[in-house]
Amino acid sequence: MFIKLKSATLYGLECRAVDVEIDINRGQNNFVIVGLPDTSIQEAKPRLYCAIKNSGFDYPYNYRILVNLAPADLHKEGSFYDLAMAVGLVCLHQGYKCFFEDSLFVGELALDGSLRPTTGVFPLACYAREQGFKKIFLPSANLNEVSSLNNLDIYPTDNLKQLINHLNNKQLIAKFETTDKNKIKIKNNPIINQFDFSQIKGQNFAKRALEIAASGGHNLLLNGQPGAGKTLLARSLPSILPPLSFEEALEVAKIYSVAGQSFDCLPQTRPFRSPHHTASTASLIGGGRHPKPGEITLAHRGVLFMDELPEFNRSLLESLRQPLEDGLVTVTRIRGRCVFPARFMLIASQNPCPCGYYGDPQQNCVCTVNQISNYNKKLSGPMMDRIDMHVQVARLPTEKLINNQETENSSTIRQRVKAARQIQTKRFANHKIYSNSEMDGALIKKFCCLPKPAQKILFNAVDHFGLSARSHDRILKVSRTIADLEQSDVINANHIAEALQYRFKQN
Repeated sequence: MFIKLKSATLYGLECRAVDVEIDINRGQNNFVIVGLPDTSIQEAKPRLYCAIKNSGFDYPYNYRILVNLAPADLHKEGSFYDLAMAVGLVCLHQGYKCFFEDSLFVGELALDGSLRPTTGVFPLACYAREQGFKKIFLPSANLNEVSSLNNLDIYPTDNLKQLINHLNNKQLIAKFETTDKNKIKIKNNPIINQFDFSQIKGQNFAKRALEIAASGGHNLLLNGQPGAGKTLLARSLPSILPPLSFEEALEVAKIYSVAGQSFDCLPQTRPFRSPHHTASTASLIGGGRHPKPGEITLAHRGVLFMDELPEFNRSLLESLRQPLEDGLVTVTRIRGRCVFPARFMLIASQNPCPCGYYGDPQQNCVCTVNQISNYNKKLSGPMMDRIDMHVQVARLPTEKLINNQETENSSTIRQRVKAARQIQTKRFANHKIYSNSEMDGALIKKFCCLPKPAQKILFNAVDHFGLSARSHDRILKVSRTIADLEQSDVINANHIAEALQYRFKQN
């Protein structure tokens, strides 16, 4: 007797179809799973036995059971094949005639037959919708993850017995109905309430740079003495970022789901990740035997804050080159190749030297020339070139430090940032990008045309400071953002001049 059900597997963020083919025949008791399953799938055998028995069904004793997970050349991992295998075994042994062609089954079984929550359900449900499946059966505990999806019949299932009764039309499971109310829910991020620009005294130049970076999605490096406010500035940035669009929220939700970070609704606040400088390359970039997303992918469409940038391992910093340029990272293993999205804003901070006081008018630097040189060499030229904006954060004078005058709050700044992002959304509506920082050469040529006075300023700066072609393009992107903040269709000379202030100059 033979039966086939549909499931799917995840490799990175990529979903691939898996046919769960089951054949049982009378003979010596034997249970074999083939199709390159890993240990977690092989361990499903005792789980299936207990789950079927404790759900009130007869287990097929004295049968040769063969389960084939096709295609056979694709490595499979995870426990979400439990449900498909159990349903197939029960229907075959009990002689139930059920139609499975339009259904996808995902879920891990407990020994009592109940379904446990599973990681990666959201991208699997998106895949089911894209591939034309009409129904998906999944654990009730994962319902909130997929509640935002429409055009797909979602059946939240509590246990194996409930699902078998539904398939036999004995007691139907209520189909989940997506409504406008739960299609997009706001999920607040405590970072927004914890830090506000009104708490920052002085530092108007750095605040302006952060506003520009937030408006265009640009990378930014804060350089200054200890205690100048670099970390506070960086941690206040999420409070002025615009909310995720629906398409961006779907991208972030897939990453969260695969990473095992459960969520009750589509995230609307942008991710903010702050790895410690002792982090490994695999934890930052992603990796493992079965590749998982790293910090740069978890920061996708949000902020990656790297405090004390030179303290990170140099090889780790160099591994950021491709993600900063392409917005994605490729993780290659002997079993295959994964591509993870990594379109994030890099916000970094550093001291000017190991002791932190080089150039400080009040504190004497105790570092030698070689120490300062070696400290700054940890950041290579190509890496520095990929950072759009470089800002010096100076020590505050005492009179400004004790001044209690109110400054502009994050809510006011966020309104300007949102207005600039809306301009970019309209500009790039047909180009599948969301911000100025994502423009390639063709889009720069199309949307960053300069009048002659602006061209002259940029030409002189590039020639005088010996800026690279990459620096030239990044100056144009930043100036385009500055123009958007002023609601200007044209990039004027003052926009180019301001963008040049934030550029790292070798000379």
